[in-house]
Amino acid sequence: MKRTRNERGMALAIAIFALVIVGALVAGAFFAGTQEQRVAENSKRLQQSFGAAEMGLNEVIRNWKPQTLNKIPIYPRDSMRVPLAPNDSFTPDRSGVFGGYVYRLNDQVFLVDITARDKQSRSGVAGGGARQRLGQLVRIRVVNFNIGAALTTRGGVSLKGNALVNGRDTIPQGWDPTYCDTIGDTTKAGIRTPDSSQVDMQRADQLNGNPKVRQDTSVNANTFTQFGDVSYASLAASATIQLGSGNYKIAPSLSGGACNKADTHNWGDGMNPAQPCGSYFPVIHIAGDATLNGDQGQGVLLVDGDLDIQGSFVFYGIVLVQGSLKTAGGGSTDAHVYGAVMAKNVDLELNTLAGNATLQYSKCAVTNAMEATQVVTPVRSRAWAQLF
Repeated sequence: MKRTRNERGMALAIAIFALVIVGALVAGAFFAGTQEQRVAENSKRLQQSFGAAEMGLNEVIRNWKPQTLNKIPIYPRDSMRVPLAPNDSFTPDRSGVFGGYVYRLNDQVFLVDITARDKQSRSGVAGGGARQRLGQLVRIRVVNFNIGAALTTRGGVSLKGNALVNGRDTIPQGWDPTYCDTIGDTTKAGIRTPDSSQVDMQRADQLNGNPKVRQDTSVNANTFTQFGDVSYASLAASATIQLGSGNYKIAPSLSGGACNKADTHNWGDGMNPAQPCGSYFPVIHIAGDATLNGDQGQGVLLVDGDLDIQGSFVFYGIVLVQGSLKTAGGGSTDAHVYGAVMAKNVDLELNTLAGNATLQYSKCAVTNAMEATQVVTPVRSRAWAQLF
C-alpha cells in the first residue's frame, strides 16, 4: 500500500524564497544603477568644476589689472585675492563659481591660483558639489622698446637756452627707491641718433650721458614702429586713453576720494606717488598733433603727430612720438620728462628743446610705467597644473 507524502505549504515557501531572490536582484540592480548614476553625476560635476576653474583662470588673465596686480610685493610678502570682490564670482556661462589668489613669484612671473566649484542645477545653489583647484604661471608681456638713451631720434636735435638732455639714471623726487632697480650702472647715452653731426647745442654742459651722443646707424623708421612682436599700431589700439589732436592741460583728478580714471585728462600723479592717482599709469594715444601745457602725467604716451610741450608740464615714463618734439618754457620745473623719449621725426625735422626743458633718463620711471601698463600672458609650454 503506497503512502502519500504530506507536501502541503511547499508552494508558499518556494514563492517566498523566489520573492526574496527577486527582491535581492532588484535591490542589487537599483543599487548598481544608483551607484552608476552617482558616479556619472560626480564625473559631470568634476568636469564642470574643472571647466569652471579653467574659465576662472582665463577670466583673471583677460581682466588683468596691471596697475593693481603688477605692483603687489613678491611672495610671501603679499598676495592679491581675485576676483577683486568680497565673494567668489560666477563664470560667464554661470556653470560654476571661482575664486583664488595671485602670487608674484619674481619681477615678471605670477602664479594664478584658482579654486572652482560647480553649480548644482537641481537646487540652483552654488557650491556643495565637486571642486577643482588649478594654478597657472603667467608672465608680464613687457614690450621691448630698445631704449638706449634719454632721447632716441633719427632726425636732428637742437638744444637752446637752459635745455638739458641727461642720460644719467635718476630716481624721480619723492619716488620709493624700493620699487626702483638701481643695481649696476644703468646710465644711458644722452642722445641716440644715426648721425651725430645733426646734434647742435649752445653749451657743452647741455648734454650728459655715457656716451653723450651715441651714433647708431641701426636707428631707422622701424625703430619707432616695431618693438619685437609688438607694433606701434597695436599699442595705440589698446591704449586706455584715446584722444584726438588738440591742446591739453593734464592734471590728476579725484571722484569720491578715489582716482578718477574716467577723466581722459587725468594721466596719474607722478609728483605725489602716495596720493590716490600715484599708482595710475595709463597708456595714452593721441591721434595727431598735440600741445601739452601743464601740469603732469605718467605712463606710456603715444603721439601719432608732433608733440609740443609748453609751460611746466612733467611726464614720468615713456614718450613715443611719430613726428617731432618741441619744448619751450618750463618755469621752475627741472624736467619735462623723467624716463625716455623716442621721437621719430617723420619729416626729419629738428627736435628743438628750449627754455628749462629737460629730458632726464630714469630707469625707475620706465620700469614702473612698463609694469603698470602691461598685461600678462601664460608662460610657454604647459603653464597650468592641478593643485591639491
